[in-house]
Amino acid sequence: MRSTFTKKQAALALACTLALGVVSATANAQDINEKALVVNTRGGAIMSGTGLCWHGGFGPAPSWTEGCHPYAPVPLARHVAPEPAPAPEAMAEAAPPQVWEKVAFDANVLFDSDKSNLRAAGRDTLDQFVDKIHGLDSRSIMAVGYADRMGSESSNQVLSEERVDAVKAYLVSRGVAANRVQTSAWGETRPDTFPAECQDANNAKNVACMQPDRHVLIEISGIRIAQ
Repeated sequence: MRSTFTKKQAALALACTLALGVVSATANAQDINEKALVVNTRGGAIMSGTGLCWHGGFGPAPSWTEGCHPYAPVPLARHVAPEPAPAPEAMAEAAPPQVWEKVAFDANVLFDSDKSNLRAAGRDTLDQFVDKIHGLDSRSIMAVGYADRMGSESSNQVLSEERVDAVKAYLVSRGVAANRVQTSAWGETRPDTFPAECQDANNAKNVACMQPDRHVLIEISGIRIAQ
């Protein structure tokens, strides 16, 4: 038996098909709208502090969901301010410039009559002199030996040389370079006392009177860092 559709049945079938298509399209549109993202004015999805997206649409109310709609605009990257550069280390204070000063020192070493060996007091005087000239930039130290008028002129000349040699040897033993110590000897020719002062015979009184003539004078001058 062959089935046939009447025009009325065909029209009814077409109407049902169209109705079903409308319902399906409406359902799909509602489904998409229910998952639509709520965006800000720049088109970025509005997200919570924990990374949830806010969805809106035809539902009863917008809701937060764990995922964003796959077709939603990608949120704009947030600007992250660069970390401030570390403060430069404070520069060390420049050392103050060195100040040099001109100085001059002298010392007078006394000797016993007719002797050229150093007294204990003479060694103390030389020790103090060496301490004073520490760090001094100078060309040389001048040391000059003398003798009193008692005895012969020739013997007094030798005695003055021996005295200045004893002073130089002690300075060298204290660390002074030998080539820095220049020496000379004048015997009895340049006394510190006047002939009228010591006119007694060769006795204790006259020996004591001429004590200033039995000596070695040392002098030095130069520059060094101010102390």
